[in-house]
Amino acid sequence: MFLPISKNEMKERGWDTADFIYVIGDAYVDHSSFGPAIISRTLEAHGYKVAIISQPDYKNSASITALGKPRLGFLVSAGNMDSMVNHYTVNKKRRHEDAYTPGGKAGRRPDNATICYSQMIRKEYGNDMPIIIGGIEASLRRLAHYDYWADKYKKSILLDSGADLLIYGMGELATVEVADALNSGIAIRDITYVAGTAYNAKNLDTVYDHIMLPSYDECLQDKTKYAESFRVQHMNTDSISGKTLVEQYGAHRFVIQNPPMRPLTTMELDDVYALPYENKWHSSYDKLGGVPAFGDMKFSLTVNRGCFGGCSFCAITFHQGRVLQARSKESILKEAKWMIEQPDFKGYIYDVGGPTADFDHPACEKQKKYGVCPNKQCLYPEVCPNMKVDHKAYVQILRELRNLPGVKKVFIRSGIRFDYVLADKDDTFLRELIKYHISGQLRVAPEHVTDHVLDLMGKPRSEVYHRFCQRFEKINKECKKDQYLVPYLISSHPGSDLNDAIALAEAIRDMGYMPEQVQDFYPTPSTVSTVMYYTGLDPRTMKKVRSAHDMHEKAMQRALLQYKKPENYELVKEALLKANRKDLIGFGEKCLIPPRKMNPENRGKINQEKRGKKKPEKQGKIKQNKVKYKKNL
Repeated sequence: MFLPISKNEMKERGWDTADFIYVIGDAYVDHSSFGPAIISRTLEAHGYKVAIISQPDYKNSASITALGKPRLGFLVSAGNMDSMVNHYTVNKKRRHEDAYTPGGKAGRRPDNATICYSQMIRKEYGNDMPIIIGGIEASLRRLAHYDYWADKYKKSILLDSGADLLIYGMGELATVEVADALNSGIAIRDITYVAGTAYNAKNLDTVYDHIMLPSYDECLQDKTKYAESFRVQHMNTDSISGKTLVEQYGAHRFVIQNPPMRPLTTMELDDVYALPYENKWHSSYDKLGGVPAFGDMKFSLTVNRGCFGGCSFCAITFHQGRVLQARSKESILKEAKWMIEQPDFKGYIYDVGGPTADFDHPACEKQKKYGVCPNKQCLYPEVCPNMKVDHKAYVQILRELRNLPGVKKVFIRSGIRFDYVLADKDDTFLRELIKYHISGQLRVAPEHVTDHVLDLMGKPRSEVYHRFCQRFEKINKECKKDQYLVPYLISSHPGSDLNDAIALAEAIRDMGYMPEQVQDFYPTPSTVSTVMYYTGLDPRTMKKVRSAHDMHEKAMQRALLQYKKPENYELVKEALLKANRKDLIGFGEKCLIPPRKMNPENRGKINQEKRGKKKPEKQGKIKQNKVKYKKNL
């Protein structure tokens, strides 16, 4: 049974009022891939009545009153995606579709949805109504941050939204603790002690053992201060070693971030995925064509959360944390067996993974006692000698899944860390991945080829990727498979200039691969790379980093990665001239970035073929072939 989304559905359950009303920017999909569904069902399991207002009319604040006044308060989330990423491309152009809206229709949610919905609630219910914000949009904006779309340094979303409390991270434990406190009669302003939350206050009377960050005003005036502040934030994302952080606004306003909530145990994570989800979108969306984002999620398995990969451009460190949390094999198989029983299951499990598919245990034993290393990465610049590299448990899960009756194929689409695979001396996982779990191609993420850019990305050096390619090719041949790698690549990441983009284009040429889509670096809030982009400094080292801010330069770098597309010829040519690489413009506009080791005496022939010219001695044969073809017809 779905959670109620209308007064009538509340009455069917015998409710006069809900304990919590959850306002979300997405359509209501009752599935464990959607954060609001997890939080709502978790609260329900603890005895709370939760109703959903999905995508209220943001132009009419009265739409927030559709379900009446909740007993304990409002929960607010922009949804599974940041609303600004959902709305705009990296070029700040409006997207025409919204995969999290019924029928994929754009325009059903506002920009900065968390702020908008919170202000609507304040307008209708006043200052006494508890408002608790969460989800990825709030989580990544919990302290002052750079906003790419406004091109401004912004205050904590707590202040701009007018909310009382912010729950960051995945949120199950913190949400229940806050709900229990409210239910026991504690005022929202007095709930200042819950791990994984942030709140604002006029003084620091109840705060102890904290780190004072540079103030908002200091960071606004000096970008170096923000880089220093973010470095401290980045070092305090662990529940064991993390400290309380305080950020001052003016003379008498403070935002206090409590240390992160502890990770879930395997049993707790199993319990989350065993909650009574309907595993589909709300039936009211059927006539609108459903919710496109749900897509393959119904027949995909999430087996972990968190990631110790530490990529600079990824927000997972700041949101989910670096401590890996994994479900048990029994929980995963139980969900898979449920999938098989569904009438629309065709035999294919589309994914078995998470942020990184092949991480299924914490990076090392030390993390369990001391937390993650604040000044070190697990995989960069090299695999840490303390890391436990082992795919055995994951391999066993995959074996049992593909042997279930009714399963034809089990895919892995979440992506793997190729450096982690290389660190495993046992090739069993890679061999079985190639043999059973990909179909023609494997997506991997080298991201770039120049080592100084890779260093800034927190990614392994280029030679590591080449070694993985060699091992992949070797096992492919041994398994008698004709499969290949599809690399994810990022253009205009901080540190990358036109020469780096050209080197990447040449690497693409040598791979014999032309990407259909290219990811231009997108400065989303609270990533190391975004701080580099805004401040011009790497917050980890405080060394200067040059970034492409000009949209035209970004377009040139992006075009170089798809240099064969006719619409990119002019941009590519301009980039090559600007970088003084005239040696790559030798074949005319339609032959930029020519093949490596080209024999100069063949250039004329290639130009003729490109222009559709044939050698005289071949023209007769071509005509003869045409005549034969007509006779055969």
